[in-house]
Amino acid sequence: MPKLRHYDNLNTARFVTFCCYRRNKLLTQPQVIETFLQALEAMQIQHKIRLFGYVIMPEHVHLVLHPPDSVKLGPVIGALKSKSASAIIAEKMVSLPDSCWISKNGIQRRAFWQPRCYDHNCRSQETVIEKINYCHNNPVKLGLAPEARQWRWSSYGYYTGEANIPLAMDALEPSGVL
Repeated sequence: MPKLRHYDNLNTARFVTFCCYRRNKLLTQPQVIETFLQALEAMQIQHKIRLFGYVIMPEHVHLVLHPPDSVKLGPVIGALKSKSASAIIAEKMVSLPDSCWISKNGIQRRAFWQPRCYDHNCRSQETVIEKINYCHNNPVKLGLAPEARQWRWSSYGYYTGEANIPLAMDALEPSGVL
C-alpha cells in the first residue's frame, strides 16, 4: 500500500478521516463512542489541537482540526487510535469479528482501526466550514438519520447551541484566520 503524504506545518486546519479495520461497524455502541471521544478530548488537550468539527460513523471517523505547527499529525492520530482501541478492547466493549484478527511476524493480534489516515489541508475558512458541514451531513447522506440534528455523534449540536453535547468545539475565528 502506498504511503500517504501528510503536509504538516502549513498552519492550516485539516480534514482527517480514518476507518475501523476492514470497515467493520465497530462504532455503534454509545460506550465505545464515548471512550473514543474521551481519547479525542485527551489528544486535543495534550497537543493543544483546536477541534472545529467531527462525526463518528459506524465504521469511520471524520475530524476537522487545527494542530499547532510543532505537531506532526500522523503520529498524533496514530496515538489517538492506539489509545482508544486499547481502552475499548481491554474493557471488552465490543466483540471484534474474526476479520479483525491479524497476524504480523507470526504474532496474532486484534485490530480495531485500519492503519493510517487520510488528511486534507483546508486552505481557507470556507473550506473548513464546508468540511464541518460535510461531517454533519454524512449520517443523513448515508441514511443513518433523517436530519443532521438527529445524529448524536457529531459536532452539530455545538453549532446549534444545544446544551447536552458529547464534546465541545473550539470556536472558529470570525476574522477568517484559523
